[in-house]
Amino acid sequence: MEDGALRPRSLEDYVGQKKLKEKFHIYLGAAKSRGEALDHVLLYGPPGLGKTTLAHIIAYELGVGIRITSGPAIEKPGDLAAILTNSLEEGDVLFIDEIHRLGRVAEEHLYPAMEDFKIDIVLGQGPAARTIRLDLPRFTLVGATTRPGLITGPMLSRFGIIEHLEFYSEEELAQGVARDADLLGFKVAPEAALEIGRRARGTMRIAKRLLRRVRDYAEVAGDAVVNLNRTEHSLTELGIDGIGLDRRDRAILTSLIEKFAGGPVGLETLATAVGEDKTTLEEVYEPFLIQRGLLKRTPRGRVATDRAYHHLGYPLPTGGQQELFRTE
Repeated sequence: MEDGALRPRSLEDYVGQKKLKEKFHIYLGAAKSRGEALDHVLLYGPPGLGKTTLAHIIAYELGVGIRITSGPAIEKPGDLAAILTNSLEEGDVLFIDEIHRLGRVAEEHLYPAMEDFKIDIVLGQGPAARTIRLDLPRFTLVGATTRPGLITGPMLSRFGIIEHLEFYSEEELAQGVARDADLLGFKVAPEAALEIGRRARGTMRIAKRLLRRVRDYAEVAGDAVVNLNRTEHSLTELGIDGIGLDRRDRAILTSLIEKFAGGPVGLETLATAVGEDKTTLEEVYEPFLIQRGLLKRTPRGRVATDRAYHHLGYPLPTGGQQELFRTE
């Protein structure tokens, strides 16, 4: 079964994000009662939390179509014009993923489309060029971003609904795992689903991926039900430890502790030591390590916390630079 078939279609099926769901029950109900298009929506938060899924749910709940694209795919105003004039009907949802990467010129052409539901198209070139303004159907733009700080003020001000998606609790992730297992046609013991949720880094997408891999191990072993022992064994084989760290996460912390006495050490130096690109290290690995309290950013560089020493089984340092940055 494809991932799209596992995607919840309605707010009722959507697991987690309780406060957000309550708000959208109101937003969607009010829009439907007035017979109007929903205000433009901006969804932001870390990857894998369900922004794309929520865009599909908005379209489903409103009973309208959805057109999907991304910021990098809209390079020129003509690309935007083609989407707006050829693909959308009254009330439809236009979902733009990674909207912070939308080109500035294309973004400026999007402003009148969002506000007045009109778009200007330039015909011809040079002195003979002329501009015509086309009416557009009233649509709902749903933008998704992991970096809201990169969205310009004028763009941000045109969204009527701006919502943040939170990390999921272990129990919410376990619910999502159980639901997917049901749809995939196999059984997962409640404690096994909870164990997957515990190691999924608060992210539903990761929980879904781990469930598929655990299922592979269980099928090869001939298990009728995915139990806790099979789940723990499978995840350990995959290199995912009890709090969700993978081999790369542990390599970063191990390098920081063994090679640099726990820090502080600069980002570039640490990236070189672990053979990783510094942008990947900073944007992919560090957020979770910081969230778990295993890594700390200081003005002088990265520092491993006491929790990192405990988790990896290293004795705490008794002196030196690390002592200055000790986390209580």
